[in-house]
Amino acid sequence: MPGTHGKNYRAAAAKRVIEQAYAAKQALELVKTGAFAKFDETVEVVVRLGVDPRHADQVVRGTVVLPAGTGATVRVLVIAVGDKAKEAEAAGADLVGPEYVQKIKDGWLDCDVIIATPDMMGQVGQLGRVLGPRGLMPNPKSGTVTMDVAKAVKEVKAGKIEFRVDKTGNLHAPIGKKSFSAEALHENLSAFLDAVMRARPSAAKGSYIKSATVSSTMGPGARIDTAEYR
Repeated sequence: MPGTHGKNYRAAAAKRVIEQAYAAKQALELVKTGAFAKFDETVEVVVRLGVDPRHADQVVRGTVVLPAGTGATVRVLVIAVGDKAKEAEAAGADLVGPEYVQKIKDGWLDCDVIIATPDMMGQVGQLGRVLGPRGLMPNPKSGTVTMDVAKAVKEVKAGKIEFRVDKTGNLHAPIGKKSFSAEALHENLSAFLDAVMRARPSAAKGSYIKSATVSSTMGPGARIDTAEYR
């Protein structure tokens, strides 16, 4: 039957009051204790914004380096040549080289983030149909089209994430793993919400952050009292 949850989920859900908005750290504690899966679940936040993303001047997007990292292993591909390729390798990029443009055309996609130097974007631009829908297209706004490839690689490896409002006015972002301490998750959540506040479009009127909920991959969500972030 759709909409029915298993007993582990129901037991976790019973620990929190759906209507209640909790202080951020308390909400994160509830998520940690409610995460029952055998694997290290990702902790995510969903923020409902008071914007209409159908209007270009109300699209919210940005990047933030999560201070405690994401807890995920990120495979970084850098499409660059010459000295820039060497810099990328030295900075810890997993895959480097212009030959990956052809590999992607042939169906290869075994990476999480793609960084490119501006001179390579003529070739990378041809991959828009493949990379665009997967959110992998390098973009100057997110810092993934840059001459400073070493800095870009280090930031991604350190926990840099990109966010963009979806067409329903919601933002989704990973803020760590259930194995993180509540303090580390709180630090990441605060950094993320601060970045969302800084990305507020001038065209957004009225209440900007309407609500925020944290949850783990399999567990129930807990609402956050967002007053401290407004």
